[in-house]
Amino acid sequence: MTSIEIGLWSFPVLILLIFLRVPIGAAMLACGVVGTYLVVDRWTPILSQLKSVIWATNVNYSLSIIPLFLLMGQFAARGGMSQSLFNAAAAFLGHRKGGVAMAAVGACAGFGSICGSSLATAATMAQVALPELRRHGYAGGLATATLAAGGTLGILIPPSVVLVIYAILAEQNIAKLFLAAFVPGIIAAISYFVVIAIYVRLKPESAGQAPRVPWRERIPAIIAVWPVALIFFLVVGGIYLGWFTPTQAAAVGAAGAGLVAWKNGGLDRRSLLACFKETAVSTGMIFFIVLGATVFNSFLAFSRLPQVGAEWVTAQGFSPMTVLIIILTLYIIFGCIMDSLSMIVLTIPIFFPIVTAMDFGMSPEHFAIWFGILVLMVAEIGMITPPVGLNLFIISAMSREVPIRDTYRGIVPFVSADLLRIIILTAFPIISTFLI
Repeated sequence: MTSIEIGLWSFPVLILLIFLRVPIGAAMLACGVVGTYLVVDRWTPILSQLKSVIWATNVNYSLSIIPLFLLMGQFAARGGMSQSLFNAAAAFLGHRKGGVAMAAVGACAGFGSICGSSLATAATMAQVALPELRRHGYAGGLATATLAAGGTLGILIPPSVVLVIYAILAEQNIAKLFLAAFVPGIIAAISYFVVIAIYVRLKPESAGQAPRVPWRERIPAIIAVWPVALIFFLVVGGIYLGWFTPTQAAAVGAAGAGLVAWKNGGLDRRSLLACFKETAVSTGMIFFIVLGATVFNSFLAFSRLPQVGAEWVTAQGFSPMTVLIIILTLYIIFGCIMDSLSMIVLTIPIFFPIVTAMDFGMSPEHFAIWFGILVLMVAEIGMITPPVGLNLFIISAMSREVPIRDTYRGIVPFVSADLLRIIILTAFPIISTFLI
């Protein structure tokens, strides 16, 4: 068996291991170690590589931003910020047809601005919004689909852990990627508003209406979300204004979220330790995934599969846009069985060299940022795409009275809006790059 064939066979083996519930980091590490041995036929290079790559992965200063963003999200969830965000959005939108669902999407967008995780945003906001959606007579499928789709805003609106990983892999500026993601993230939230508005007009029985909230109650609801606005300004605004580096901004955001959680009574000694524990577990998982992907991608380099693949694509004479569409389609498929972080660390070292060798009519930096935003958004579509979208399972696990088939039916309009948004962002790269 040639090295190219070994490289090709590694992918079905990897997918099989994932289906067998082997952790994605362990699956990539195992495939990388065994694959490298089959290619080089000795253990010495593998042992030498493991000795160096484990150290190099874990001392990477850029990765220190990840536990800080994760800790910020933990503090935000315990500090009652998700509830205040939903209350503020519901005060202005709840009396409209479909308004409570729109409020849930708006709250997801706000929480995503201080969380950075899709699954965490979906799970946190489901605890807050699901009871309200049930109380106001929303159909189960619409309620669960709204929260699954809204959860994807957790990493579309900066700061985003996945964008940090992409920036490291593609050697791009984190601050510019955050800035480039801002407008597409807002467009995503607005598109979900439109989907809900159309859905409830076509199926009026699927949604109830909350009573109109008087202005004397709306103003306090808006004031209550000042901590979220302040933390977002300190983190994202601090980076753009040059006050902090991204890592320093993440530390400031985590400290601010912790103080707010403590002030609101959501943080005591026990919950603080729980936040640290959850952050440590999530950080360890992410670092292990990065380590596994590093070893696996090193094996692919030994097999020369990426180089041969790039040469083959070039030889076929495909247009750059055709290659891009194929790659984005693959991300949608991968998203059905993998989380977005795993997809990024596994595929970027393979796909990025292929697309950067083509001429898309823009500077290398603008292209890398545009491609990163497209990949991020398409990867998130996979997380709400049946049959195995991870966000769908998170929400379904929290609303067992709603049949999963109803959630699948309810998510179709949101996926359609996502696909339309991807087409627009692909056709008009300026949407992602005009701010940088």
